[in-house]
Amino acid sequence: MYPREEVEAFFDKKKIKSFQKMVLNPVLFKAGLVRDLPLAAMTGVKFNQLTETNTEFSVEYKYINKNPFGTTYWAVLGMIAEMASGAMLLMYTHKLKPSVSTFVVSMEAKFVKRAVGVTYFRCDQGLEIAEKVYHACKTMEAVEIPCKTNGYNEKGEVVAEFQFIWGIKARKSK
Repeated sequence: MYPREEVEAFFDKKKIKSFQKMVLNPVLFKAGLVRDLPLAAMTGVKFNQLTETNTEFSVEYKYINKNPFGTTYWAVLGMIAEMASGAMLLMYTHKLKPSVSTFVVSMEAKFVKRAVGVTYFRCDQGLEIAEKVYHACKTMEAVEIPCKTNGYNEKGEVVAEFQFIWGIKARKSK
């Protein structure tokens, strides 16, 4: 839609690096979870990677995350899957002028295998997300971003497939 160079030039690399440094710091990440997402803090979610193109979170099967069927509860998987796409969206909207509102419009899920052990959630749509944020800021129109986040087991097999539709809108300056 837009030339990649135009989209990349829109974002302040220092703000992106600052956000990455903040969330990838285990102490700051845990403190942020306790403050903003206490339920996620209880699950033991880990933030493994955040680049301009992809992100990865993981969660371990354990007592607090289990269901009666001996697997990780689907709601825990969904919460971590949402975080994987949402973190990238927050990175691109962090301290952006104009500010951008973000919210989940819808979600679909497919559970493929039993989630036991560690489940890793990856979202590889950083460039698409950046382009949609840029478009929303440039046009001041509401935009929807479909984000696919898959969960993988320790063998690299797909455990769950999630798709979140994120709604974003640039706010008018006051």
